[in-house]
Formats: sequence, C-alpha cells, structure tokens
Amino acid sequence: MRNKSYAMLFPCLLATLLLAGCGGASSSGIGSVGSVNVSPTQAAVVTTTQTQQFTATVSGSSTVTWAVDGVAGGNSTVGMVSSSGLYTPPSTAGTHTIVATSAADATKTGSAKIAVTDLAGVFTHHNNVARDGTNTQELALTPATVTTATFGKRFACAADGAIYTQPLWVPGLTVNGAIHNVILVATQHDSVFAFDADSSPCVTLWQAQLLLPLHGGTSSETPVPTADVGNGFQDIRPEIGITGTPVINPAASTLYVVSKSENLTGTFFQRLHALDLATGNEKPGSPVIITAFVPGTGDGSTGGVLTFNPQTEHQRSALALSNGIVYIAWASHEDKNPYHGWILGYDASNLAQVKVLNVSPDGFRTGIWMAGEAPAFDSAGNLYVTTGNGTFDADQALPPKSDYGDSILKISTSTALTVTGWFTPYNQAFLDTQDLDLGSSGVVILPDQPTSPTHLLVAAGKQGQLYLINRDSMGSYCNGCTSDNVVQSFPAFQNYGSFWGSPAFWQNHLYLGGTQELPAAGDKLKVFDFNPSTHSFATAPSSQSSTVFGYPGSNPSVSSQTASGGIVWAPDISSYGFPAPTQGPAILHAYDATNLGTELWNSSQATGGRDQAGDAVKFSVPIVANGKVYLGTRTEVDVYGLLP
Repeated sequence: MRNKSYAMLFPCLLATLLLAGCGGASSSGIGSVGSVNVSPTQAAVVTTTQTQQFTATVSGSSTVTWAVDGVAGGNSTVGMVSSSGLYTPPSTAGTHTIVATSAADATKTGSAKIAVTDLAGVFTHHNNVARDGTNTQELALTPATVTTATFGKRFACAADGAIYTQPLWVPGLTVNGAIHNVILVATQHDSVFAFDADSSPCVTLWQAQLLLPLHGGTSSETPVPTADVGNGFQDIRPEIGITGTPVINPAASTLYVVSKSENLTGTFFQRLHALDLATGNEKPGSPVIITAFVPGTGDGSTGGVLTFNPQTEHQRSALALSNGIVYIAWASHEDKNPYHGWILGYDASNLAQVKVLNVSPDGFRTGIWMAGEAPAFDSAGNLYVTTGNGTFDADQALPPKSDYGDSILKISTSTALTVTGWFTPYNQAFLDTQDLDLGSSGVVILPDQPTSPTHLLVAAGKQGQLYLINRDSMGSYCNGCTSDNVVQSFPAFQNYGSFWGSPAFWQNHLYLGGTQELPAAGDKLKVFDFNPSTHSFATAPSSQSSTVFGYPGSNPSVSSQTASGGIVWAPDISSYGFPAPTQGPAILHAYDATNLGTELWNSSQATGGRDQAGDAVKFSVPIVANGKVYLGTRTEVDVYGLLP
C-alpha cells in the first residue's frame, strides 16, 4: 500500500515542478494540448441556404471555441459558427476564415477557409445570353487552390445514356422537403436527372423518363436508333434522344427540354417539355408535339408549303429563354437531306407556339448547329445565330431572297421573327461546296464598347477564320470581293485549322479551342487579346496551351473572382469515338487565364486514376459553380472540387 501511494504521488510532484499545478478543474491541462486541426481545410457554400460542418481534432482531447474572421461565434456579416462547428453563411458573398481555438490553451489554434458565393445559378448554355462562358462569382477555385494536392474528382453521378447536354446548376432548391444545390442533366436515352450537386456518394433527387405516358410518350416509343437518321457516320451513337441543352426559368421553377423518339411503326416525335424543377413532373399543358410549317418551295416542300420534319431535323443547339419565350433551333443529322434551319418560339407559360422562322424556306439545308451553343441575345432582345451549308440568295435583287446559308443572322424578336441584319462571307459558295460551315460555332456578344462601334459580336467557323462584327451594321455580303465588310477578320488557327465549339470571353480575352478535322492534326487552346480602343483583336495569340487538342477541339469555360483569379477550364474530348469507333475518357484541363502556358491541373495527373473522367462525348462544356466543376460524359456527370 505504501509503495502504491508513492507511485501515485510521483506524477503529481513532477507535474507540480513542470507545470506549477496538478489535478486542476479541467481534465485537459495546457501540457496535454499539442495541436488543433480543422477539417475540411477549405470549403464552399451558397449564401444563406447552405451550411458547412467543421470538425476540430485536438491532441489531448481539449474542447475548442470557434470564431469567424476573428469574431467569436461570428455574426450576420461574416456568418455564424456554432459551438459544434456548424457554419451558417451570411447573405453576402465573400471569403472567410474559420478558427478553432483550444479551450485549454489559447495559443493552440486550427483554421479553415470558406468561400461563400451568391451565384444565382447556371440556368442556360455557357452561363448567360451573351454566351461568354464565364462565372465571375467563383471564390473558392483560384490558381492557388487548383492543384493535384488540393483539387480533384469528388464523385460521379451515373446516368442512363450519353450526356451531350451541358449540366445546369440551381442553388437552394427545395426537393422532398429539404434544401439542395442541384445539378440537372439530360441524356440521349430521353431522361432528365436531378442530382444533389454536393453529396458524395451521388444522390439522385429525381429522374424523368420522357417517353413514359405521364410525359406524353407511349409504351412503344424509344430513343431514335442512330441507323434511322443520318448518313451512317454514327456521330451520335447508339441512340438519339435529348441532344440540345435545356434552359431553366428560375422564376417559374421550370426546365424546358426537347425530346426525340420513334415508335414501332417508324413514326418520329419531337416534344417540348416543361418540367417542374422540384419534382420532374410535367407542368400544365406540357408536353407539346413540335410541328411547324411556312410557305416555301424548298427541299422537301409540298404544294408550296414547307413542313417541319421530326425525323431529319436535329435539335442540336441549346434552348434559349428570352422575354418569356423559349427559343429552339434545328439542323440535321450528318447533313442528311432534306433539312432546314428552323427557329421556333414557344410561350414559356403555356407552351403555345408563337414564333416561326425558317432560314431556307425556298432552298435547302442552312442548319443551325453551333456545336451545341444556344442562340445569343443582346440587350434589345435581338437573337443571333450562325448557319452552316445550304442556299444563299439574300443578296439577290429579286425574290425569294429568303435563304441564308453560311451566315450570321440578327433576328428581331419584337413581334414575328424577322431577319434585320446579316453577315455572309464573300467566299460563301466555296465554304458551301467544301463543307466549311460558318455555323460550326456559336456567337459571343461582347460587352458594349465606350466608343463606336459600340455593339460587337465574334464568331469563328470551320475555315478557322475569326470574325469581329458590328451588330448595328453586320456587313451583309460582298459579291466578287476578296475580303469581308466587317470590323476585323483573320485566321485564328494553324494550317487553316477549324473551329467547332463555343468561345469564352473574359476581361477582353477570347479563348478558342480549334483543331483540324482531316487530317486530325489538332491545335492548341489559344487566347486572343481584344483592344477596346482600336476595336480589334491581336492577330497572334498572347498565350497558348502546351497541350494539343485533337478533333473537335475544346469548349472552354472561365471562372474568376470578378476580374482576377481567372481559370480556363477546357476538356479534351478527342476520344469521343468518331471517326474511329474507340472510346476513351475525357481529360479536363485547368489553365491560368492570364497565361495558358501555365497548366494548373488536369484530370490525368493524379496517381491511380484518381481524377479520371468518364468517356468523352462531342462538344461537352464544363460548368463551374460553388467550388465545383461539372462535366458530362458518356455514362456519368463527373464532379470535381476542393479535396477535403
């Protein structure tokens, strides 16, 4: 008993000598606290609606107190943090520091960074109606945080078919009584999925299979087998259902999407659906079967009437929404005749067809592909599209003067759809015979300039020529000329390479991912600087990637903190499987937007295939929102973000 008492006393005597105390009120004395670690070390949330749980690990098991930006417990300006580490963001965007301090030793702390975004959503293709492909409200992803050590694949959401549509992102949506940030994608199997944008493993909130009877379909309908349309190239395979990216009306909590299908008797259908964002159910009056006709003698017409053909018309370009009207455009499957460039407008509130335009009613072709880009809009509500192939007679002295092959069109939407301005290259006939569509890319509306010409747009096509155009005086067509009546025109790609895709424009920098089709030599991602004082682009790139992107090039998007911290996100989709039947993963690249020679990260760098994407699909476009990047592939949506 005596020996035992001495043994118990010795540690206390030693503690008295070393720490001037023993057996105090706290079971965790100062000497027991070695470090405080906070997890996760970096995070991103949406203002007001999304919380973040932080956890403090303290060696010695000491409790902690929490602070935000030096404010104990936080406040309404910087956000609140509870005694358990649950952070509730403020109503304004910003970046904040969360600090956990040991209750036993105030010198021992751990910290984490959290970015709070007020991004309203990604409701449309390439982010906005200007189609510039930018999210300037991305606070979490910066050149410093996008590295292989800090950024990578978080999870993937499996789908039932190839995802040719761009993902769309809706924050703070109530689904089944709970608030979620939501990613919506549509597939070639005629399905629309709503996934939780942040949950790992992936959580499917709802799925709408648009060929079921409750969505207007019939039991015998299927997505269209590739062999039943096109010229046998199998550019989209093995089935065609939803190709054009949907558009969202957040005020009405509605997603608009076009499905394509075929029944056992060989009847083809295209339908416009209005789906409730919270449930995937059809809104009243939805869906509607798409039909249209215009007077005309063009290819496929009968008795002076040209009728919309649901089999040959390919709904490739993304849907658009402007002033309460949903706009939809069509081209063809692999140039399979007969087809025309149709633009239809539907009242978003009841899906009544209110506008119809055919851009080759007395000719043929003139498809509106734009590599999946949506029609662009200026502040006056004018609609802009590019066309590829087909009849051009708009410059003729005598009617019909109604066919606009290989052109950029300005279309008034104030009443009927009316072409009020247009540009057609002087070598249009050559472009048509060589299949060098001007319409292989979409239009980007540049910000209004301080001096005339104040209203500009930019586009590029298969010939690789970049066109800068005055929207108030488009240039029309110069018959017999050797140059075009535009603000500027120059070849943007090496060896007369081509452009398929959507440019991005950020801080007077235009990012282009062109390539060559045949031979498939490829080209680098490039940035061309715009000078507002001269209203012109530098004709040589200011920087370019070291990576060479094979056919069909890349569709870049840009994230930034307003005017700084820009990152260009560019997917390599050259392994999408055409013309060779082989498939391979997409590779997502991230570059410093001020110097494309600086690659920050790509999805093939991490060991063990940690960040590998699903197999590539043609023209896929990444979106960036709330610290994550979303990319559609052949089998899944891949979600990349800050590593925990």
